[in-house]
Amino acid sequence: MRFWQTLLPVIVSLCALAEVGFGGDWPQILGPNRDGIAVGETLLDEWPDSGPKEVWQANVGQGFAGVAVYKNTVYVFHRVDGSETVEARVAATGAIIWRQEFPCGYRGGYSSDSGPRCVPVVTNDRVYVFGVEGVLRCLSRADGSEVWSRDTAKEYKSPEGYFGFGSTPVLHNGKLIVNVGGRKDAAIVAFSATSGKTVWQSFSDAASYSSPVVADIDGTPHALVVTRYHVVSLNPSSGKIRFQFPFGMRGPTVNGATPVIVGNHVFVSSSYRVGSVWAKISSNEPELTVSGEALLATQYATPIKHNGLLYAVDGRQDSGDASVKCIDPSAQKVLWQKDGFQYGSIIRVNADLVFLTCDGELIRVAANRSGYRQLHESKVLNPTPRGYRLPAISNGRLFVRDDRILKCLQVGKTR
Repeated sequence: MRFWQTLLPVIVSLCALAEVGFGGDWPQILGPNRDGIAVGETLLDEWPDSGPKEVWQANVGQGFAGVAVYKNTVYVFHRVDGSETVEARVAATGAIIWRQEFPCGYRGGYSSDSGPRCVPVVTNDRVYVFGVEGVLRCLSRADGSEVWSRDTAKEYKSPEGYFGFGSTPVLHNGKLIVNVGGRKDAAIVAFSATSGKTVWQSFSDAASYSSPVVADIDGTPHALVVTRYHVVSLNPSSGKIRFQFPFGMRGPTVNGATPVIVGNHVFVSSSYRVGSVWAKISSNEPELTVSGEALLATQYATPIKHNGLLYAVDGRQDSGDASVKCIDPSAQKVLWQKDGFQYGSIIRVNADLVFLTCDGELIRVAANRSGYRQLHESKVLNPTPRGYRLPAISNGRLFVRDDRILKCLQVGKTR
């Protein structure tokens, strides 16, 4: 009996690991916790001056969607000719395991790119993709076969926005919570991850390009969603609205950055004369600190937290130079700012920031509150035109892509 009492916790732990994958997975937008922070990764002490070693590369089609990585398999969502295509590739070699294609007729109005914008969401047995035309699909992780699909644009009469649909769903307790932007209280819809059936729908607003997050704040679960003109918190189980506050600007503008949870606060930021909001979530009536663009006005790159501070890219891709900033959100203060970059996105591995610009520059920076300290800079992509795709890191490999090429780079230790 003592033997089984000793072994049982080990068995339970192994089963839990088998369900969620192992340390180092990047199974959704912004990584395992949807905050741009790698788990279980260690970068190499130094990278070659010419850039990290290229492990492999593969041709890809259009789309702003970064990849997801789960159990040493890379999931690519892109546009190839007239189809939105989902591929599973071996992370170590790039070899294709399976490929599924779905007809797509979208043509971008404000962008020449006509591919998907949302990163796949991957679980132990399913892959969920949300296409540029608003079709939500559940695929088998084993072979890519379709399990179910919902045409959210048609069913909920959602406008496609300036760049099609582009808010990656969040999976929570068996429900996919989607920034649909539908009419008649269907701005946010939860679908059963198993069957695709509607579980609840809530709120009235158009959709944004910001991806929802779910977090427990002081013991209360919040699904935090940035819509076209609001930040709204809902009970993720029922869709009941906990609170809302205005956020956004009318006209040709977008909200693109994902909310950042820091303790019992949430931080949101946007460009287009919107600025930032630091909200204390201690009840259903948050305490708001509204900042102008001087603190941060990021077009769509999500700030990255570290030791209570935020490291962020300030500016817009379509307006020239951008800056990298270190911000103390509680003090509403910029601790340091480094100018002269192209726009891009940041992820974090331990105390290092990995910054990929829209021009394909890979920059490594110490997450240091005292000042900007660059550790590496190299050119890893040559996008034409400049393009924004989120990088992903898993098992020592950094995955970056532009509108033609997906590259796997050796940046850390591989298990």
